[in-house]
Amino acid sequence: MDDLDLIRERAETVGFASPEHLTPARERLLAAARGERRRRPGRLFWAAGASIGLAAAITGVVALAPAEQVGIGAGVAHADPVKVLTEAASAALKEPAKPPRPDQFLYVRTEEPEHHVREVWFSVDGTRDSLIGGFKEGGCRNGKAPMYGTNDPRKEGMLEDCAPRSVYRTDLPTTADAMLAYLEAQAGDRKGDVNSMGKDVYHLAYEQVLPPASYAALFEAAARVPGLTALDHVTDAAGRPGVGITWPVSPGSSPKATPVVLVFDAKTYQFLGTPETAVTVKTFVDEVGQRP
Repeated sequence: MDDLDLIRERAETVGFASPEHLTPARERLLAAARGERRRRPGRLFWAAGASIGLAAAITGVVALAPAEQVGIGAGVAHADPVKVLTEAASAALKEPAKPPRPDQFLYVRTEEPEHHVREVWFSVDGTRDSLIGGFKEGGCRNGKAPMYGTNDPRKEGMLEDCAPRSVYRTDLPTTADAMLAYLEAQAGDRKGDVNSMGKDVYHLAYEQVLPPASYAALFEAAARVPGLTALDHVTDAAGRPGVGITWPVSPGSSPKATPVVLVFDAKTYQFLGTPETAVTVKTFVDEVGQRP
């Protein structure tokens, strides 16, 4: 295989960048060429290493554009899933611990494609009535909660047995080992289903709040799960760019099963959501209907 064959093979593998991306890449290419050339009396030639260096420079030119623009698919990524999740854990630990008051509400605003917005107000201690996407949910007081939005009007407001659930999860582990064991225990008969574990991680980071140490443990535990991949140039449902961590679908799953993709900010490593649902606001407020 000669130099041109090698270059041609590299170009066919990764595709071509758009013209606006070529200028800086061309400068790198020329610099690589100047650095690799050697002179012999009477003629200019390329050393064997120069072909490899030039091919690498060519790769830099053709792979400069985002994956979705050069036609090689979002699966070609430079980010490492372990590094991304480890950095997400470190970022979580830097967040100040601000426990809410029991009488407050967790307000979460999420956005889905085409700007569909969902808002929820969850009672922090679970004893007050919550509002979830326009539907009222009864708070659990003295082991009883009123029923709302039932199909049978006669049952509206009737009491049913309950146990209060807090959306501020102080009951979760604060170490990676313990969190991984917790996630595996939650799997039950789904044990070994990596995609299912990804959904559990997502739900903990979605419309609940964890203390910083538990958030860090969650992402550190996720980093230990085998088979994860990182996707560059991913956007969440609100259109915010980031890096995606994909949880593979287990063998034997339904053909309709799709992998869970968690999106993190590529600079701050803050959890943003997924390509289907983006968390745009998450904070505590004093009453239902209040917005920050």
